[in-house]
Amino acid sequence: MAGIDALAMACHNPACNFQPMPFKRRPLGEYDVHIEMKYCGVCHSDLHLSLNDLGGCIYPIVPGHELAGVCVAVGAKVTKFRTGDHVGVGCFVDSCLSCKNCDKGEEQYCVKGATFTYGAAPTHGRANNGPGFESAPTYGGYSSQMVIHERFAIMIPKDYPLEKAGPLMCAAITMYDPLKHFGAKAGTRVAILGLGGLGTMGVKLAKALGCHVTVLSRNDSKRKYALSIGADAYVAVGDPEQVRAAGKSLDLILDTISANHDITTYLPLLDVSGIIVALGLCTQPHSVPQLPLIFNRTGIHGSVIGGIKTTQEVVDLCASKKIYPETKVVPVSELNRVFESLAAGNDTGVRYVLDIGNTLNESAFAACANVPPTKLPAPSAISKAKAALMTNAPSLGLVLVGVATGLLLARRGK
Repeated sequence: MAGIDALAMACHNPACNFQPMPFKRRPLGEYDVHIEMKYCGVCHSDLHLSLNDLGGCIYPIVPGHELAGVCVAVGAKVTKFRTGDHVGVGCFVDSCLSCKNCDKGEEQYCVKGATFTYGAAPTHGRANNGPGFESAPTYGGYSSQMVIHERFAIMIPKDYPLEKAGPLMCAAITMYDPLKHFGAKAGTRVAILGLGGLGTMGVKLAKALGCHVTVLSRNDSKRKYALSIGADAYVAVGDPEQVRAAGKSLDLILDTISANHDITTYLPLLDVSGIIVALGLCTQPHSVPQLPLIFNRTGIHGSVIGGIKTTQEVVDLCASKKIYPETKVVPVSELNRVFESLAAGNDTGVRYVLDIGNTLNESAFAACANVPPTKLPAPSAISKAKAALMTNAPSLGLVLVGVATGLLLARRGK
């Protein structure tokens, strides 16, 4: 059976010079949903993986795990979707569906390894590529078409702006899952550490749950912005006086910083039984002093995205509360420049979103032909840190690197 013709934005080496690439999605299976892509958000992890910062990348790579489009066909046994529905796809497209975590709706922690939306081997058989591309790793949302098993697709309410829906599949669920898991509710004192794309969504979601929200940032430069999106308080952590004044004032800190930093710096801000959750990919090991943990019953945890049920929950919450990510829609021909912005830090809180529906077509070949290549930093420092983790602390390395990227676990079938 012939596959579905598709066009992707792909890069073929760590130079990250994205160009259009024709390929085929698999033919529509009986439980599959065919999505005509309209938009795809660009996540910072797309940069890391395309650069091969963490190792294991197989090129060509087609990133993208913030997909939003329209259903144009469904398989014979599909019950969840119908033609015309708005559909989203997040960070993974398959899992074993038989382990204890899949049974609980936490497919992201699949014992045998979730199949991530791009760059992963289709281990479980429901995320294969089309004819001629069967041996390739999964291709993500920088593409014109998507075919996915209905179990792993998300219904987007029709009244939610489709150009803003993609980031909910990653940024929103990454923040919402730990809020829900650790019991954030009305009156919970939540802090968001770092005010980029993740942090901005974290402020809005925590406020929607009724929490008292504090933003923690390096200096006062983002105070006005933080308050404008709903934060109740702001602490410039570079100011010792502000830090001292905020001592033991928080129940939960969501740490979104992906650059190497010392997470223990923020322990004095937690009240008794307070928790800090690491969400940003930081490869630097921490030396954690035990006394503050013991005498304050403090916890340091990690979290990675969320299951399908919880992702649908946060999408519905955002629709009902009119919570929108800060986005900037760009044509696919600007993808190289977007990657440069991400590499420079993109400290604005804006999520770039590719206009797939209008710009990823035959005209993209000419539009991208003369686009200058990206100018990106070498990945050597991060790669060395990753290698040190895997050598000196294999289990920690797998948690921070394998689970967070999905590449190592998916390819090894763990």
